Amino acid sequence: MRIGMMLSYSGGFKETVDVLGDYEKAGLDIVFVPEAYSYDAISQLGFIAARTERLEIASGILQIYTRTPSLTAMTAAGLDYVSDGRFTLGIGTSGPQVIEGFHGVPYDAPLARTREVIDICRQVWRREKVVHDGRHYQIPLPAERGTGLGKALKLINHPVRDRVPVILAALGPKNVAMAAEIAEGWLPLFFHPGKAGEVWGQALAEGAARRDPALGPLDVVAQAPLAIGEDVEDLVDLARPQTALYIGGMGARGRNFYHNLVCRYGYEAEAATIQDLYLAGRKEEAAAAVPADLLRNLSLIGPESYVAERVEAYRAAGVTTLKVNPVSPDPAHRLRDLEQVKAMAS
Repeated sequence: MRIGMMLSYSGGFKETVDVLGDYEKAGLDIVFVPEAYSYDAISQLGFIAARTERLEIASGILQIYTRTPSLTAMTAAGLDYVSDGRFTLGIGTSGPQVIEGFHGVPYDAPLARTREVIDICRQVWRREKVVHDGRHYQIPLPAERGTGLGKALKLINHPVRDRVPVILAALGPKNVAMAAEIAEGWLPLFFHPGKAGEVWGQALAEGAARRDPALGPLDVVAQAPLAIGEDVEDLVDLARPQTALYIGGMGARGRNFYHNLVCRYGYEAEAATIQDLYLAGRKEEAAAAVPADLLRNLSLIGPESYVAERVEAYRAAGVTTLKVNPVSPDPAHRLRDLEQVKAMAS
C-alpha cells in the first residue's frame, strides 16, 4: 500500500513544500495537489517536481470542464517530462457550483465528457494525429463550426511515457463503474472501509468486467486525517468544518454528491440536519452536527494499535494508496506519524 498526502489549497503552500523533502525521506510515495477555485495546481506541481527527487506527484484533481482535452493531455505530458516520469493525472468533474459559478461553463454530461477526455488524452500521449468525433468533443473542429481550416495534429514533443496514469475522482455508481473500467486509479472522497463494499462493490465489479487488462489493477486511493498517540482523540474534531462544508454546502439540495454518499452510508437524518444548518448559514452548528462515529470511520486517529487496525481495514477494503493528512499541531509529530503509518502500510 502506497502512502500519499494531499497539500492544502487554502494557503501556506511554499511553507509546506519546504518540508516536503523531509516527508519524501520519511517514505511518502506520492503527493496530490488539488485545484478547487484556488491557485492552479499546475504551477505548484511544477514547483514540487523541481524540489523533489523520488516523490510521485499528482493533480488531485483537475476539473475536466476548465481545459480542452488536448490541453489537459499537453499539461500532463509536460509535468511528466519535468518530473522524469513521476506525474499522475487526477481528473474529475467537480460540481455545478464551481464549474458554472466560478468558470461560467455549463455543467453537462459529466460521464460522457470524462470518457471522451480520457480517450483524447491517450491519443495525444501516443503521438497520434488527434481525431475524435464524439458527442461533446470534435477534433479537428468541423468546418461548419469554425473556419474549416483545422487539421489533425500530433504532439510535437515525444512524451516520457505514452500513457500517463489517470486517476478518476468519482462517487456515484455510474462514475465509479467508469473509473474501474477505463482509469488507472479511482479517487473517492469520504472512504468508509466498513461500508465501501456495500456502497461501491457492485459498481466496481461492473467496471472491472469491462476493464482492459493492459491497464493493470485499479489503484484505489482513499484519504484520511492522521494522528498517532494516546492523547490525540480530540484531533478527530478538526475534520468537522470541512466535512460539514462538503455534506452541507458543496451543492444544492438534490445535487450534492457528498450528501448523497453520506446518506448511502446510513446517515440520512444526520445529513439532512447538516445540510439544513449549513444552507441556513449556521456553519458552526452544522459542524457540531457531524456524527462522531462517522468522523472516526473516516480517519486514522488514535493509539498506534488502533491506527494499525484501521490501516488493515483500508487494505481489506481494497485500498492501494492511502492518502493521509497529518493533523498533529507539532511538525515533528506529523513527520513521525507519517513514518509510522508508512511502516504499517508496508
